[in-house]
Amino acid sequence: MKKNFILILSFVLLAFTACNSDDNNGQSSVAIAFAESSYNLTSTATPVQIKFSAPAPAAGTITIAYTATAAAYTTDFTTLPVAAESKITLPFAKDATSVEFTFTKIKNAVGAEVKNVIFSISSTSINAEVVGNKTIQLNFNETASLGTALAPEVGGPMQPNQVYVDLSSGKMTTAVRTSWDLGFYGGSEFRIILNSSLKMAAKQLTSTNIDEVQVADETMIISQGQGNATQIDDPTGVFSKSGGIAEVSSTDADNKVYLINMGSNPATTKPATGSEGSAGGTSRGWKKIRVLKSGSDYKVQYADIAATTHEEITISKNSAYNFTFLSLLDKKVVSVEPQKNQWDLNFTTFTNIIPGATPTPYFYPDFVVSNLKGGAKAYQVLTSAFAYDAFTLANVDTAKFTEDQRNIGSNWRSTSAAGADGNPVSQFVLKTDRFFVVKDPAGNIYKLKFTGGANEAGERGYPKFQYAILK
Repeated sequence: MKKNFILILSFVLLAFTACNSDDNNGQSSVAIAFAESSYNLTSTATPVQIKFSAPAPAAGTITIAYTATAAAYTTDFTTLPVAAESKITLPFAKDATSVEFTFTKIKNAVGAEVKNVIFSISSTSINAEVVGNKTIQLNFNETASLGTALAPEVGGPMQPNQVYVDLSSGKMTTAVRTSWDLGFYGGSEFRIILNSSLKMAAKQLTSTNIDEVQVADETMIISQGQGNATQIDDPTGVFSKSGGIAEVSSTDADNKVYLINMGSNPATTKPATGSEGSAGGTSRGWKKIRVLKSGSDYKVQYADIAATTHEEITISKNSAYNFTFLSLLDKKVVSVEPQKNQWDLNFTTFTNIIPGATPTPYFYPDFVVSNLKGGAKAYQVLTSAFAYDAFTLANVDTAKFTEDQRNIGSNWRSTSAAGADGNPVSQFVLKTDRFFVVKDPAGNIYKLKFTGGANEAGERGYPKFQYAILK
């Protein structure tokens, strides 16, 4: 019987260092590298991106050479731009911060066949140094992963990490929750998200002057059942709903200053067994921001709330990713998510809303969101309707893949149980009466059930799950 083997490769974060300005034209040198070191090709078309450490000092080109194993150009794959003599020439504009080409897979690998294409940065027309991934290997696969068991490392009861999971490859990418504050959308709209894993909030002011002194507004602080639902991102993940920061306008006068509550750090001491410390740390302070359009880019003005001057940074849209992330504290763009078609689920903490006459924010650890912007969706199935082992592709109800990134959410666990005296005590409880159906950006559908969320000592923050592709 023929078996499919999936090569699971590690995601390598792009690390840039400063370069000297020593070229003959007096232009400042930049570092360039592929955004990732490898892909498993589960989609027909895959964007392949090269990142720059700083805006390009001039327009130019990058030449990419390739070698193929068991694959031929136009028969097994093509590229855009089109290759000539086993090379691709990628043009870029002045001030570009990335450039990409599209790789189109025509034929899959057969069985355990080793079939790949390796691209290498061979030269550039500007003074640029390759720092990081000089090559990227694209691996052909007959199908996505048939499934496995995974344990995302969110970091224990303080849950300091966010973990992005790609079911088709089994790859997991970890980001520190406090490493970013704002995300800038790479799609057609000019949208900004807050880091909801930190209980951040944004309040629109009447002023357009970022240099006006502002004061902290304690009513913006989010705790369990406290805060203003209009000051956080809509937790469904749908932009058209209200909340958070408004879409950036083409009219500068319409773009107001926002007061930003930066939320809370994770606790620094371990909580009691069964409790969580993901939001029990110190306040991260306050900032003020104003965001304008600059052509097809974002122009971000930011400062401490008592400051009478501000700093400014330009954030370029990047269509290969859902968002480009900015750290206001570190004053730089940071890497967080994989490319938008390279992940399905995010294990994180999350600022949700409790519905009611007056909807209020409520903070959740042990939360799972689906990659709604990238095209991943999920829904819940109770074992009273279907047994996990017997559930097949024929049982999938596609109408239940709704536009809500919380369809897994916290529904896989509860956080209290009856103590010896009958009163509830904090304790992780795995819900075994349900499982979930997940559709990834490439259209693969999986069934997924959680197998744990605490370690042997009862400490929270140790999720485990297993999954299988449905055929």
